[in-house]
Amino acid sequence: MTESSANKLLNGDACHRTSNGKRSSKNGFVKNHCVFQQPQKYRRPREKNQNVTRNSSLYKKPFSESFEETPLLVAVLTYMGYGILTVFGYLRDFLRYWSIEKCNVAQEKEEQKDFVPLYQDFENFYTRNLYMRIRDNWNRPICSVPGAKMDLVERASHDYNWTFEDTGRVVKDVINMGSYNYLGFAENTGACTDAAIEVTTKYGPGVGSTRCEMGNLDIHEELEQLVTRFLGVESSLAFGMGFATNSMNIPALTGKGCLILSDELNHASLVLGARLSGSPIRVFKHNNMISLEKLLRDAISHGQPRTHRPWKKILIVVEGIYSMEGSIVRLPEVIALKKRYKAYLYLDEAHSIGALGPNGKGVVDYFGLDPKDVDIMMGTFTKSFGAAGGYIGGKKELIDYLRRHSHSALYATSMSPPVIQQIITSMKIIMGEDGTTLGADRLRQLSENTTYFRRRLCEMGFIIYGNDDSPVVPLMLYMPAKIGAFGREMLKRNIGTVVVGFPATPIIESRARFCLSAAHTREMLDTALDAANEVGDLLQLKYSRREQPRPSLGWMSEENLFD
Repeated sequence: MTESSANKLLNGDACHRTSNGKRSSKNGFVKNHCVFQQPQKYRRPREKNQNVTRNSSLYKKPFSESFEETPLLVAVLTYMGYGILTVFGYLRDFLRYWSIEKCNVAQEKEEQKDFVPLYQDFENFYTRNLYMRIRDNWNRPICSVPGAKMDLVERASHDYNWTFEDTGRVVKDVINMGSYNYLGFAENTGACTDAAIEVTTKYGPGVGSTRCEMGNLDIHEELEQLVTRFLGVESSLAFGMGFATNSMNIPALTGKGCLILSDELNHASLVLGARLSGSPIRVFKHNNMISLEKLLRDAISHGQPRTHRPWKKILIVVEGIYSMEGSIVRLPEVIALKKRYKAYLYLDEAHSIGALGPNGKGVVDYFGLDPKDVDIMMGTFTKSFGAAGGYIGGKKELIDYLRRHSHSALYATSMSPPVIQQIITSMKIIMGEDGTTLGADRLRQLSENTTYFRRRLCEMGFIIYGNDDSPVVPLMLYMPAKIGAFGREMLKRNIGTVVVGFPATPIIESRARFCLSAAHTREMLDTALDAANEVGDLLQLKYSRREQPRPSLGWMSEENLFD
C-alpha cells in the first residue's frame, strides 16, 4: 500500500472483484433514447438502436438524444461514390507516374528511390485524389473577429485546389456557424477586451519562461484559484494549450500496469495521450454503458495479460460533449460504474464547460452531480471563454503531483497575460461576479438558440445527430460529392459552415457541423436556416423518415374536415 492519497490516486490500488452479482438489464448501443419515456406500444423500425436508459433514477431531468439510421440507399450510393473516386484516383496516379498529368504532391527524391517510401500511404493517396477536390472548404483566411459574423478573404485556385491565390476582395458579414464561440466572448469590444488591454500594458504580451522558473505571475495563481472555485474542486492547474492538456497529462497519470478504457469517439488529444502513456487501451462503444461495464468486469476478472495480476489502476476516459456527434456523456451512469468497480474517471469538458448546465459549469452541473465524483476534471479555455489553454481540476494531491510530473506544466512556456485576463474576466461574468446578469443572459440565450435551431432543422426533414441540449449540431450529408457542394453553396449565401468527412468521421457519415452561439440573434439563425433549407432542397439532403408532428387543424366545420 502506498503512503499518501496522491500515490493511491496515481499508482492505484489492486482492483477487487465486485460482490454485486446481479445481472444488468440489456441496454444496447446508444443511438436514440429518452430517459423517463414511457414504453411505447409501437416502435418505428427505421430508428437506429432505440433504447431506454436502464438507470433512470440516476437522472434528475429527461435525457434525450437522437441518431437516426442511415437510409440503406444513401449508404449504398455513398460507398459507390467513394469507390468511384478511388478508382479514378488510381487512374490519375498512373497518369502522374508516366508524367501525363502533373504531380504537385510531395515525392521522394530520385536518389532515395531504393528507400522505403516516406509519403506513399493511403492517407497520402486520400489527400491527393479525394481531399484535394474539396480542399477549398477548409483553411479559409478570416480577416476579422470570428464572432457571430466575420469577414473572409476571397481566394481562387487555378490548379484544382493545389494552391490558392487571394483575389484582393473580402466577403463581408458572413454569418459564422462554425466557431466554438458558445457564449460569444470572441469579441474585440466589451469588458473582456478592455481588461486584456490593461493587463497587456502592465505585464506585456508574453512571459518568456516556464511556470517553474521565471514565468509564474500572480495572475497565473489568480486564474487557478478562480478555476478551482468555478469547478467546485480542491485545486486546479492551468496549461497554455488545450490539446497538450490531454496528450501530456494522461501519460503522467497512467503507465505500465494500468488500463485505460476509452470511448470510441474520444478526441484525438485523448487518444494520443492514452497511446503515449504506454498503458493498454480498450475501447468501448460510444456512450454504451453495457459495453463499458463488460470491459470493467473483464478487466477485474482476468487482470493483466499473461500474469493475470490485478491492474494497478483502471482509468475511464470520456468527454462531456462529443464534438462530432453532438452527444452528451451519460455521466450519472459512468460515475455509478466507476464507483462500483473502483475505477478512476477522466472527464474532458472541452466543449461542455460554459456551454452546459444552469450555471455554465459543464456536464457535471448539467446533471446536478457532485464534482468530487469526477477524479480528473479537464477542460479548455478555447471555446466558451474565447481564449486559449486548458485546465485540470481535482484533489489537491493530484494537482500537486501534476505540477511536478506533467510535461506540459514543467516544460511549456507560461500562458500569455492578456489570454489569462480574458479567461478571468469571462469566467467572472459567467459566475455573476461582475455585478451584472450578462453571464446568465448568455447562458439562457445559448440554450434558446440551441433548442430553436435543432427543432427547425428537424422540421425541415434533415437528419440531425446529438442531444437536444447540445450546441453542437451535426447535419448529415453522407455522400462525398455533397461535402464540398454544401460548404460552397452555404458560403454563396453568406453562411460560414464546417463540413467534415472521412477519415474524421465514419466513411458513410459525412456531415456539416453547426456550432450555436449566444451571440447569434434570431434573425441570424433564421437566415442560416433559410439557406440550409434552400441548399437542402438543391442537394436533396432531407433524408429523414421521421414522422413530423401534424399542424393543428384549429376549428373546422364537419364538412371541411371530411373534405
